[in-house]
Amino acid sequence: MSSNVKVAVAQFNCTVGDFEGNSRKIIEAASRAAAAGADLLLTPELSLAGYPPEDLLLRGAFYAASDDALQRLTAQLLQFPDLAVIVGHPLAREGHRFNAASLLQGGVVLGTYCKHDLPNYDVFDEQRYFTPDNRPLVFELNGTSFGVNICEDTWFSYAPECAKSAGAEVLLVPNGSPFHLGKQQQRFETLRANVTRYRMPVVYANLVGGQDELVFDGGSFVLDGDGKLVASAPQFEESLLLVDFIDGVPQPSPVAAEPKEEALAYSALVLGVRDYLGKNGFPGAIIGLSGGVDSALTLAIAVDALGPERVRAVMMPSQFTLPMSLEDAQRMAQTMNVRYDVLPIKPAFDAYLSILAREFRGLPWDTTEENLQARIRGTLLMALSNKYGSIVLTTGNKSETAVGYSTLYGDLAGGFAVIKDILKTLVYRLCKYRNSVAPVIPERILSRAPTAELKANQTDQDSLPPYDVLDEIIDLYMQRGRSIAEIVAADHDEAMVRKVVRMIRLSEYKRRQSPIGIRVTHRGFGRDWRYPITNRFREESVTL
Repeated sequence: MSSNVKVAVAQFNCTVGDFEGNSRKIIEAASRAAAAGADLLLTPELSLAGYPPEDLLLRGAFYAASDDALQRLTAQLLQFPDLAVIVGHPLAREGHRFNAASLLQGGVVLGTYCKHDLPNYDVFDEQRYFTPDNRPLVFELNGTSFGVNICEDTWFSYAPECAKSAGAEVLLVPNGSPFHLGKQQQRFETLRANVTRYRMPVVYANLVGGQDELVFDGGSFVLDGDGKLVASAPQFEESLLLVDFIDGVPQPSPVAAEPKEEALAYSALVLGVRDYLGKNGFPGAIIGLSGGVDSALTLAIAVDALGPERVRAVMMPSQFTLPMSLEDAQRMAQTMNVRYDVLPIKPAFDAYLSILAREFRGLPWDTTEENLQARIRGTLLMALSNKYGSIVLTTGNKSETAVGYSTLYGDLAGGFAVIKDILKTLVYRLCKYRNSVAPVIPERILSRAPTAELKANQTDQDSLPPYDVLDEIIDLYMQRGRSIAEIVAADHDEAMVRKVVRMIRLSEYKRRQSPIGIRVTHRGFGRDWRYPITNRFREESVTL
């Protein structure tokens, strides 16, 4: 007799700690799944609590709230009596804490699986919170046997093999898998290596949404027993994916096209901004618009995320600001239809210099005076933020963040660093991508030499290597973990490599005081970069 099971995959946007709101999301997905005739609904990892809860997982009250929410959700799902639902939740039992997923149907919890492989690298530190478990969960539905693994379990072969040995024909995998460029292909390759090699189809349900510096891209999918992609949900949006299994074999369903790299990165940034402001209750955003490429990209992202009515641009010219900067900033603000104000900083700068005249007498102009201008701008933006409640979005990119080309309490002043993980060369690519959708960034911003305009005739390359060179060194050293010798062997000037590595080391104290920002690469300056500020190791002093 043929077995037929319709599986629904709920890809939705959770909020950490919002048990009531997350329960509503699950009920809404269950309602849609039941209406479509689904037999089984799979939700993402920790879908009831949100992911990652971090040190909330050390609070007993968090588990009590989760247990209460799970009990109420189980009762609410009685309205869909023919639907089995997999829900992710934290679980505390007998002195241990687990990352769990439970099977709910008929008003009861029919079974619970607890995660075996707990990631403890990059942005993950689950071993800080959870105990691993090795008991499989396999259940039968309409003649097909389903097993459950959770996210990292499928990055190794042990847990999938246990599920297979326990009789699983199809593997269900709730995930809280953060986005970075190239991640989706990495997921496919990993599951083909560890799951479909056992001839088990896999149903992969992933979160979507922003959570502090992390962005979850969704992209839920189904692979058949040969590892072929037979169904997938779109990335960066909520979705319900429906797939029929006949005798344990997934039937072909729509496969969402994966966007190109620039589109993926841009979508991640937009979603990250929208959710950071939305989930934290900020009414809008304020951006210091300079007429340069970084603030232009930040403005475009903010407007696409929030709408023009919630974004305000402020131009703060000094005596060194060129007319083209004023013209381009105003033009872009008008194109994006945002409120635009000009607050000249020369009067404040002159006042500071007057106050400091005795201290500075006989001393040459240097970065002190340059930084004063940046700090005046930061003070003005934060004053507007305090008065109106909107958050200041900083505009520094990853290249600047790496080497400290920024001013503490100046351009680093703000609440959220939108392009903190975007190298300068990628900034230009993203601007061109956004203009290909609709031209909003003036071409002159993209063609002129980048400059901070803190002194006469200044360009970034007065202090930094060309950005294509700088970015490649940063990529090799910081993102890929290459040694100085390996970077030099990749045809880079040794003196330049040592200089950049030294700048990265010396800038750690600035990075620790900078706002969090959206992670789009596999290694950003944040949760997965943990170098001590105080240390005497000097890699750039090691002889090759």
